[in-house]
Amino acid sequence: MGSDAREACAVFGVFAPERDVSRITYYSLFALQHRGQESSGIAVATDKHIICYKEMGLVQQVFNESILRMLKGHAAIGHNRYSTTGSSTLANAQPVLFEGCAGDGRAFALAHNGNMVNTAELAAEVSRLGLSPRASTDTEMIGLLLEHGCREKPFAEALVEILERASGAYSLVVLTTDALYAVRDPLAIRPLALGRFPEGYVVASESAAFAIVGGEHLREVEPGEIVRIGADGLSSHRFATGQWRNCMFEYFYFCRPDSILRGKEVYSMRIEMGRALAREAPVDADIVVPVPDSGMPAAIGYAEESGVPYHEALIKNRYVGRTFIEPLQAQRELGVRMKLNPLREVIAGKRVILVDDSIVRGSTSREIVRMLRQAGAREVHFRISSPPIRYPCYYGIDFGTYEELIAANLSVEEIARRLGCDSLHYLSLEQVVAATGLPREEFCLACFNDERPIPLREQMKISKFVLEKQ
Repeated sequence: MGSDAREACAVFGVFAPERDVSRITYYSLFALQHRGQESSGIAVATDKHIICYKEMGLVQQVFNESILRMLKGHAAIGHNRYSTTGSSTLANAQPVLFEGCAGDGRAFALAHNGNMVNTAELAAEVSRLGLSPRASTDTEMIGLLLEHGCREKPFAEALVEILERASGAYSLVVLTTDALYAVRDPLAIRPLALGRFPEGYVVASESAAFAIVGGEHLREVEPGEIVRIGADGLSSHRFATGQWRNCMFEYFYFCRPDSILRGKEVYSMRIEMGRALAREAPVDADIVVPVPDSGMPAAIGYAEESGVPYHEALIKNRYVGRTFIEPLQAQRELGVRMKLNPLREVIAGKRVILVDDSIVRGSTSREIVRMLRQAGAREVHFRISSPPIRYPCYYGIDFGTYEELIAANLSVEEIARRLGCDSLHYLSLEQVVAATGLPREEFCLACFNDERPIPLREQMKISKFVLEKQ
């Protein structure tokens, strides 16, 4: 909530000829709605063709019973989008359908979570080949090159060829008339999980999407792995030598707390981050208050470790849209007050420890502190279960520019004054890593320390923001 960061997109895929695949995809996208609220789409495959339906809006706004009945087939992919490259328009919504594959009219559909750092190079190749993009996204460039390649090669071979030329953070689901492909980049920066049920297999950005359709979580798709699912079952191929460099933001913010990352439930890791925060930055106070919903597990951990009572003193209106989507500062501030209401009897006269997962711009956090003051809080001590975000992300998360990142421009003490709190502490990088139980070298931490696992092309620093304005 307080982070002002937009989630990574959601991708989903299912191969289950005996099941209603469009309905499975619909419910799973609903479970992954937190990862993107701009557009939603589903593509369904039959033996002869692919049908795709997508529209701007939330899952329940885009789809209804008549549309789901139209989307019949043996396999499907789905996507919830927020924009990283490409503006928020229907032309850039996913999945994207390509209809000229393999010279026989066979189509494929593609959905993508992440961001390519060599989009400009891919676009130049698209132009050189005389291909005509319909949209400004990196997804469109990948699809066009794949479509061109599989006119002369088997589909799987053409897919590997384009993956070897792509550079960036990506999880892909690709649907043909006879198979579903799930692909993860060689550093596994963006998440992708594999599951099954008796009638088939599912893949999703998060394992939390499996339970709603009766699926069982098997494992994560490995770095540099292509998983193919067809009538003959599941097979796997490594197109690159991979290593784990997971995005740390998934662990303390993006993923649902009931999702599994690297074999561990996200909720338990966030509890431990809160415990570590209490050990690092204790303070005399009367109550621990989370910023709902993403700050709740860390606040519980902080309260358990510190012994300070936990109170949900900010009541959330769950029918109000996310505040970071609002384009103007005044709208964001109004959105916070529409979304959260303080319990005055709980807060008045109290020394409050306010716990959230992160701060990006600081506008939402400042408004929450102001609300607590107006509700009578005697002191407000802000505790954040992540390190300061000082660098933009080029791997699929919209943090904006250096100018928009409050920690890139102000010290912790200056941020505290800007937010209006009595004290402010960010969890150290060492402790947020330790809370996961995984080695530091298996994470992408670039937004905290600028140590980038994928070198950035100079044109990427231009194209990310130029494409966004198109």
